[in-house]
Amino acid sequence: MPVKVSVIVPVYNPGTYIEDCIASLLRQSLPPEEYEVVFVDDGSTDGTPARLDEVAAQDPRVTVVHQENSGWSGKPRNVGIAAAEGEYVMFVDNDDYLGDEALERMYDYGVANGADVVVGKMAGKGRPVPVELFRRNHPHADVENAPLIDSLTPHKMFRRKFLDDIGLRFPEGRRRLEDHVFVTEAYLRAGNVSVLSDYVCYYHVKRDDASNAGFQRFEPAGYFENLREALDVVEKYTEPGPLRDRLLRRWLRNEMVERMRGRRLLKLPADYRRELFDEIHGVVVERFGPGVATGLQPTQRIVAALIAADRFDDVVAFAEWEASVALRAEPTGVRWEDGALHVGFAVEYAVGGEPMTFPAGPAGAPASGPPRDVADAVARVAADSVARFGTATADLLLRERATSAQYFQPGEVTREIVPVGEGERVRLVLRVTAVVDPASAADGVPVGAGLWDFFVRVKLGGWTKDCRLGPVRPVPRKDRTAASAGVVAGRVVLPYWTDPHAHLALAVDSADKRLGLGSLSPEDVTVTGDRLRAPLPLYLPGDTEVLLRLTGPASRDVPGTLSPSPDGPGALLEAVLPVGDLKGGTWRVALCPARTARESRFLTLPPALRVGPGGVQVVRPPGPGVVRRLTRRARRLVRRVRGMAASRVRAWRA
Repeated sequence: MPVKVSVIVPVYNPGTYIEDCIASLLRQSLPPEEYEVVFVDDGSTDGTPARLDEVAAQDPRVTVVHQENSGWSGKPRNVGIAAAEGEYVMFVDNDDYLGDEALERMYDYGVANGADVVVGKMAGKGRPVPVELFRRNHPHADVENAPLIDSLTPHKMFRRKFLDDIGLRFPEGRRRLEDHVFVTEAYLRAGNVSVLSDYVCYYHVKRDDASNAGFQRFEPAGYFENLREALDVVEKYTEPGPLRDRLLRRWLRNEMVERMRGRRLLKLPADYRRELFDEIHGVVVERFGPGVATGLQPTQRIVAALIAADRFDDVVAFAEWEASVALRAEPTGVRWEDGALHVGFAVEYAVGGEPMTFPAGPAGAPASGPPRDVADAVARVAADSVARFGTATADLLLRERATSAQYFQPGEVTREIVPVGEGERVRLVLRVTAVVDPASAADGVPVGAGLWDFFVRVKLGGWTKDCRLGPVRPVPRKDRTAASAGVVAGRVVLPYWTDPHAHLALAVDSADKRLGLGSLSPEDVTVTGDRLRAPLPLYLPGDTEVLLRLTGPASRDVPGTLSPSPDGPGALLEAVLPVGDLKGGTWRVALCPARTARESRFLTLPPALRVGPGGVQVVRPPGPGVVRRLTRRARRLVRRVRGMAASRVRAWRA
């Protein structure tokens, strides 16, 4: 059968980090005979070469190419392309890994849409990844209708014939930004690019030792010389005008302006900071016309203008002011309604821990040219923020803690201008109500078991800032639940405040002790004949079939039903007990929130059932203290019996 996808992995001294990569590649849902993995070892000096040879010897899908060190990833990737037999090639770094269905989903999506390039949704574990590009699927994307230019890493799927037809390969040698050159040309020359956003395909991992190639400090002169090659590609394949300016703006914004802003600039050593500024100034003056900076956000335009004017000290002073600006998102309500969690919050900027204020009067015409000084720069940002407050946005994202995969949640935004003092200043507050449906919150599918955090993403005043949702005030001390647990799509979902920061999070099938089931007493449970009824502190969108497990002299699974309580909040558990099958003794009761014992997920209910001649009684099971006392007595009895037996044996032998 023809190979559909060849996965190409350049390898250099990854150590144990390559194990997650190997495991993810070998457990892909694409049938084994339909894909191959080509590891290109670029002269590794650790134990990786032997490890890769071991994997290849055990799995026919795996090929290993060993070569002398070339200095960077370009040549290993090119060698991999030459060795590949697949219809598509997929590039993966040796310290990253794929989602289990990534190859199958990306290949099918690419074939269905005739794509030369397929971009799969990314998640960053400790490192940033594009966000806006993955709001929705783009089956037919290009650089004009989608923010493709925001994603220039090579970790995508490319049709091999397309690469061969246009003769596209990675620049080789010890250099930076070879992926920018390759991917930019691929975007600009592709017949179609498809963006798959409803499944996390690629996980970018920041190593604990921070030794990823992209995190190493670079030599500015060489870096920006390589960057010019990417700009050359844009100019070669586009005409002068708005599109070219928009594409070039990506490098001005990400690789230059953003390096000169806020904490990112201030944490650099002073001498390196100046060296970096000088190189950036040279590129800005040399390569970018006025139309490139025009489309930047106001704060970015200010920094770009100061760079172009060679005002290094003002760039540093403006960065110090920007570093004092933070986003604050305070929850205003968390409740269940119609099967979904409704999360309200208010969000605004703060400076030095206090709400940021803005001029109340109407803004004048936008100022042109570089600001006179930092005070003028701050005033320009404030005026622009007020003028464009009507277009400010706030999004709620749900992020899986284990994988960092994140998903936009639908919501409504209200913009409020709040007077301060005598009314000469105002606060700009965004009030949001977001709807989080656990049955579809992960791009249309249910959220998985584990812990999930809420993040807020705001675009206002020339900034795009993210922050955790919280803390809630007053900070909870004992019961840190934000709302009752809900049973949705067979999972138990608990909104809670993290400890100690009181940020909002979700525990999905992972928070037994906080569910409130321990408050159930024997008096709350009734057994009439063979029918059991028990109120539980759980939210339900409707009737749900569940499973009870009775554990005593044996084990019995009994179907049951959870229904919204007719007497108020909470749920009512009902089940028909197999009284005839229950022998005498005490039976513990556990609840599985689905009709099948999926993943053996059972929640213990405190009351127990005692079966005797008079029927079924609801009792309180022995507490841990009683159990410990009985265990100690049993051990003493065993020791006494053993001692008596040993004495008799000694007497018999004598």
